[in-house]
Amino acid sequence: MAGRALQLRTIAYDAKRCKLRHAGRKLDMCAAEATASLLHVEENFSACLARIDALIFKPLLQAEPSDQKGKENFKLFLLLNDRFQALWNLTEENYRIVKQKCSTSESFCIQDIYIVWKGDLFLSLYIQYFVTFANYVVVHGFEHATKSKSEAWKHHKTVLKQFLTDFTSETSMSLALYTVLHKPIRDHIEQYILLLTKLNEVLKEGSEKDVVTSAVKEYVKLESFVSQVLDEACFTKTLWKSLGYKFTDMLCVPERRLLEDSRNLPISASTNRSDRILLFDDVLVLIQGNSFQSFDLKLVWVDENCREKSTPGLYGLRIITPEETFFLSAKDPQMKAVWQWKLNQAIRQALNGKRDFPLWGKTGEGTEPPSCRFFTYVFRLESKFKSASYEGEWHWGKPHGKGTVKWRDGRNHVGDFKEGLEHGFGICLVPRRSEDRYDCYKCHWYEGKMRGYGICEYGNDMVYKGYFKDNVRQGFGILENHSAEHPFKYTGQWENDKKNGYGVWEDKDRGERYIGTWLDDHKHGQGIVVTQSGVCYQRTFHADKMVGSGILLLEDDSVYEGNFTEDLTFVGKGKLSFANGFILEGTFTNKSGQGLQTQGILNTSNEQPDERITKTQLGLKEFPVEKRWKGIYDQFLEFIHSGCKEETEESFTGFHIQTSKELRKSQEYLFCHRGTEDISWKIEDILEELVLLKELESLQRYLEKALKSSLHPLGKLLKALTIAFQATYSGIGANRHLLTMAQEEVKYYAKKIWEFYQGLLHLALEQKGQMPAKCVDGETSDQKACSVVLPLILPCFYPELFMLYMLYHEREDDLYCQGIVDLSLFPDIKLLEFLDVQKHLWPLKDLTLTTNQRRSLIKDKCFLSATECLQKLITTVDPREKLLILQKTYEEIESTVSRVVETDYKLPMDDLLPLLMYVVSRAKIQHLGAEIHLIRDLMDPTNQGGLYDFLLTALESCYEHIQRMRLHQRENCHLSHSS
Repeated sequence: MAGRALQLRTIAYDAKRCKLRHAGRKLDMCAAEATASLLHVEENFSACLARIDALIFKPLLQAEPSDQKGKENFKLFLLLNDRFQALWNLTEENYRIVKQKCSTSESFCIQDIYIVWKGDLFLSLYIQYFVTFANYVVVHGFEHATKSKSEAWKHHKTVLKQFLTDFTSETSMSLALYTVLHKPIRDHIEQYILLLTKLNEVLKEGSEKDVVTSAVKEYVKLESFVSQVLDEACFTKTLWKSLGYKFTDMLCVPERRLLEDSRNLPISASTNRSDRILLFDDVLVLIQGNSFQSFDLKLVWVDENCREKSTPGLYGLRIITPEETFFLSAKDPQMKAVWQWKLNQAIRQALNGKRDFPLWGKTGEGTEPPSCRFFTYVFRLESKFKSASYEGEWHWGKPHGKGTVKWRDGRNHVGDFKEGLEHGFGICLVPRRSEDRYDCYKCHWYEGKMRGYGICEYGNDMVYKGYFKDNVRQGFGILENHSAEHPFKYTGQWENDKKNGYGVWEDKDRGERYIGTWLDDHKHGQGIVVTQSGVCYQRTFHADKMVGSGILLLEDDSVYEGNFTEDLTFVGKGKLSFANGFILEGTFTNKSGQGLQTQGILNTSNEQPDERITKTQLGLKEFPVEKRWKGIYDQFLEFIHSGCKEETEESFTGFHIQTSKELRKSQEYLFCHRGTEDISWKIEDILEELVLLKELESLQRYLEKALKSSLHPLGKLLKALTIAFQATYSGIGANRHLLTMAQEEVKYYAKKIWEFYQGLLHLALEQKGQMPAKCVDGETSDQKACSVVLPLILPCFYPELFMLYMLYHEREDDLYCQGIVDLSLFPDIKLLEFLDVQKHLWPLKDLTLTTNQRRSLIKDKCFLSATECLQKLITTVDPREKLLILQKTYEEIESTVSRVVETDYKLPMDDLLPLLMYVVSRAKIQHLGAEIHLIRDLMDPTNQGGLYDFLLTALESCYEHIQRMRLHQRENCHLSHSS
């Protein structure tokens, strides 16, 4: 059975091979016949082309005209000759290949028929020839050529007439040339179609038949294309004959084709705009009288969904162009539909840069032209863009998307556009008159005007980073002069392009900083001036001039209250309070060569310094904290009130750009090419996440991430506040008389950030249709700000703030440090004894002895764990963490005592203070007074009256006691010297 099955399979296989061989022979026969026919066709056609070349092209190429129009046509005829030669060369090459194949005994296949397998090359050369031929027809090329006065051409006419035997003597020479140069070639295309159609009929279904079928379709399309191209050329040529020279000189271009004429297909323009409407393949032309308007089709939009109110009963199309909009009205919907289709197809083909193949399909075929386009246009009519060139994206006749505008005066704008106006981020260059420099604005724009955050690099070396509104500086901003001549920096409020409101001015030449109010670019109102030498004064200013009396705080802690000049010379009535407590009150004069003189009373009764005078705090009444940096808060409020729209968020707070390198690259930030952060912080994600924050711990984690990010709105706000704070209190501004001002500012920052977080949360809940939850346990907004936000933002302000604390408490800390130095001389046992620590609490077991050591000489061994714990106080910024360190120090002291007495021991205050005094003296914290007062001022109010408050009070007592010890020692030394 198996052998029988194998025999049957073998018979079937042999039969299949026999069938395939038969099919192959039939294919060879079909290909051979087609190749032989093709050989005959190509041989005849090649001979025809040779005669045309010899009898037409060569004579005409020798008859070069002398007039300008004739020269232009002659160049076009040269191009036509090139196209003809390429076509002839291809025919010759094809004839040679086919002839070589026929002369061999090899089998034939479809690949041997080059008009099929190299069809693309054949089609492209025929298309090029007929397009160039049609161009020559449009400009009346044959008419001009046959009118040539060349002797060579006149001599050749007799020979040429013998060649053109099909034409009667009445036939014009130009028509004869026209016919001879296109009819043989068109006939040749028909022969290709007949030959391939016969071949296709004898082929069976399969890949070869599919290929030939496809080739037949392409050659049929070519035949239609040639017919349509010639029809269009004749249609266009007739138009140029009917129009006057004024129109033809300006409109007649060889490549331009007339697609439709309102005299042929009636349609009218609105409000008697034109007598005639011409649709070409590249422009739409409206003719009225002796004038015309042309509109580039690449920037023409056709809106069918309109109906002219002024002309009821008409079917209109609204034509939109960059600077004009008008209507085309037809009397019936069919007429409107034809014009609409022709317009749209012409626009689409113009945008594609090529015509369809064939040119005309059925009505409705082809895709609609896109509404969004990219093109260059020069504005002509009166507008802000008059005579300017715009290159970029368009949408329904308006610049829309990315683009560049260039004005003739050198201005240019690169950026985003919306409905014809600058909108979004943009960079604008404005040339400075009589200077080879530019002002460069990198800014956000809104409806054609600068609005929101931006950076302007002026040509005079100044840089502004801040907010704009209606093209002027408005809101918070920083202006800095980088030139070497007069460097300065202003950080503050702007209004109508001028410094107005609260701001800080730093004059780097004079080494001065002005903190106060401004009016129209002048210091005006209350102001504080801090100098590099440490002198500080507060005065009233009027148009940059000091008026009235003021307070002058000198470097040696003397305080002068009265009138003084700009060079800080006392004049008129005043009171001078010295650091030692003496007070001189009277009238001050400063005569040339005689120095400062006064008439008054010197009061020496107050021997102790007046704390109120020597540590005067400035600016508290004059500059309420809620009125400082209003411009920063206003921008954030606008962002929230807008519903946190993305375009608003993009234009607010970009002050994290700091270095000049980052400044040069700032457009990348402003373009939203953000850095590589793990979190995207998209506004919709932010609002979504805020609703989910239920626990205090998760809220703190969220706020910590948000405030550290330069992409989160709250992080941006914090960065702007940090810059404002540093501009006021760093460097020259590090003056102890500004401590309270700085401290209340930081607290207010925390309050505002909490308010803005609440604003974002309310918006998120509103979008979810939920109501915001009320504060639990009676907590106020201020308490939340202090307990949740302040610890998170304090690191940003800590360096400047702590410096002010150190300067403010400098004398106490010096006194304390001297006391620490004195106490450090004591060995452990002597110090414990000196501080009246009860002996049963002494950790003597910790004093391990070596050879030749006495216990009474050991230092820095007792309560070592508590000492090391307290030393960590300077390693942290957060008051909460500092209080935790203090608590752990207390626990370490208590743990050591419990170990010594071998039982749990709760330290009473009488025992705690001496032990804590010991630990403090051994920890040797340099600026302990600054640390204590910073904790006290910025600690969570809920800790007041609790354990932390108790421990902080105990530490404060130790600090003051060590100061008093040193003070008493000084007094005793003073008394011993005086005795």
